[in-house]
Amino acid sequence: MARTKVFNEHDVLDRAMNLFWQKGYNATSAQDLVDYLGISRSSLYDTFGDKHSLFVKALKQYRKEKIDPVVTTDTPEDVESYIRFFFEAVQAEALDSTASKGCFVINSVVELAPVDSEIAAIANAIMHDTEEALYKAIKKGQDTGVFTSKSPARSLARFVFNSLNGLRVTVKFDADKKMFDDIVTVCLSALKQQ
Repeated sequence: MARTKVFNEHDVLDRAMNLFWQKGYNATSAQDLVDYLGISRSSLYDTFGDKHSLFVKALKQYRKEKIDPVVTTDTPEDVESYIRFFFEAVQAEALDSTASKGCFVINSVVELAPVDSEIAAIANAIMHDTEEALYKAIKKGQDTGVFTSKSPARSLARFVFNSLNGLRVTVKFDADKKMFDDIVTVCLSALKQQ
């Protein structure tokens, strides 16, 4: 008779994501996972496969819960607030006293994408969808006169996207609110220059 699982897979994936996010993939050992997740090694492997499979599932869950709700919705009417929201989300996460761990996706890209094609593909899809959401908002802003049309919407989306990613790296060592405010102000004013 098969043993019944006494843990919630979703909760365990959340905990695994947080551990990988804090330590990185390579610095997280199987024993770290067992200790942090509070499940046996056999349950870990029976349920999630190996460490890599667990990491992939955690990254996909992160996308589903944190990224998709923001980038797969219709662009709201207030496009400036929508763009500002991206920056505020990075800022809120950085100023959270429990974390100066940066962004899980960016951390994963920096650590693993050059050597792991599966992680690179997941991260590329997330980044593409994020840039696309920014592009749609900026294009809508250009069409309604909120944002400048001096530069193509795609170029401006890439500028904002790159600024967001730079912030996500910077917060790992400096989460100064004034810095955030300056960057957001400059990015939004670059979109509005007529």
